[in-house]
Amino acid sequence: MARSGPGRAGPGAGAPRGLIVPAPAAAARDRVAFVLKGYPRLSETFIAQEILALERRGLGILIVSLRQPTDRAIHPAHAAIRAERLYLPEYLCREPGRVWRGWRRARRLPGYRRARRAWLADLLRDPTPNRVRRFGQALVLAAERPADVAHFHAHFLHTPASVARYAATIAGIDWTVSAHAKDIWTIPDWEKQEKLGEARWAVTCTAAGCAHLASLAPRPERVALCYHGLDLERFSPPAPRPRGGDGSDPQSPVVLLSVGRAVPKKGYDDLLAALALLPVGLAWRLVHIGGGGLTTSLHDRAESLGLSPRIEWRGAKSQPAVLDAYRRADLFVLAAKVAADGDRDGLPNVLMEAQSQRLACIATRVSGIPELIADGATGLLVAPGDPPALARALARLIRDPERRAVLGAAGEERVRGAFAMDAGIDLLARRFGLEPADEPAGAGFVRARTPEPVAAQ
Repeated sequence: MARSGPGRAGPGAGAPRGLIVPAPAAAARDRVAFVLKGYPRLSETFIAQEILALERRGLGILIVSLRQPTDRAIHPAHAAIRAERLYLPEYLCREPGRVWRGWRRARRLPGYRRARRAWLADLLRDPTPNRVRRFGQALVLAAERPADVAHFHAHFLHTPASVARYAATIAGIDWTVSAHAKDIWTIPDWEKQEKLGEARWAVTCTAAGCAHLASLAPRPERVALCYHGLDLERFSPPAPRPRGGDGSDPQSPVVLLSVGRAVPKKGYDDLLAALALLPVGLAWRLVHIGGGGLTTSLHDRAESLGLSPRIEWRGAKSQPAVLDAYRRADLFVLAAKVAADGDRDGLPNVLMEAQSQRLACIATRVSGIPELIADGATGLLVAPGDPPALARALARLIRDPERRAVLGAAGEERVRGAFAMDAGIDLLARRFGLEPADEPAGAGFVRARTPEPVAAQ
């Protein structure tokens, strides 16, 4: 294995640039390199749970990260993952010797010229420094690929898939991709078409995203719906919830919870606007968990609206702390929307997590959210970008603890019955050759079924 740098680090710690962090024992079969934008990341719990589950099924994995870790805390799943990690040069100019050595080795590999042509064609259409960095990272990955890594799998169709595509072409091996949300909706169609044409297969986590990608793929049957689902072992059923308040007692306000990064697509500006529209005498307080670039501006906005005394900003937290917050809250709210650049959520795991804890949810009709929440039956849905409608839904459930209990119980039943992660892991296990495929030879992909909708009561 290629190594650079003198140190070692444990599964949850940072690592010197270029260091492969060794696992306790080597895998006995060919491994799959999972190409991620950054690792570990608190905001990507779904990736950690997937890697851990596949590892426990027997898949040998090398985690390839395009960036150094920045989160100080980690989730328990990160600590349990035993896969080795390889950190590529985050900025080519900081490791010119490593990039030079990667190029010298990669240019002798059989697919180098083809990959270079593909990259140059991409660069003409997207002449950005990021596109140059992707090819430099791909050179290093192809050159430093351990001999037992026979497949690249990218999480996200944008940058990680570019690096995986170029590196796989250079090395002459297969690559596949899991597409999610921003990566689907913010890259041009030509790029999606070409990547889907070259990837051996692709999965994505919402029916909306699956239909969009299949419409662009040269072979639509290679695109499959694969919900992340929830690791129900980590989200065991909660203790019976006490009857919550109805917003009439200032000494016992109804606790609203929202978990998500402070970025435009999460709609926290709309949530603050909705909270400002609630009746003056209604007793509530909001707990927010998550980091993100808009944190300071949201704090300022809350202050200008006179909401600051009623909001607790906790920042990014590990999964145990988030789970505790679900169990202490009365109502969960997520005001997701489509951002100006087209970015949007897929099916936010936080909604499944909240519902697994019998927590009633209010959310918006964006992307895959209606695939999970049936309005009026397992939660409440409002139009995105509509603070008055969101305020009406909030006021309704703040005042009605019995309705919250009914929706919370129905949401939990829905998640535990239709959104356990096992079905998605089974599909991926077949794709990675851990289990016999259940489709006839040449039939392409077996599409995961969309859970049946729940009728409103």
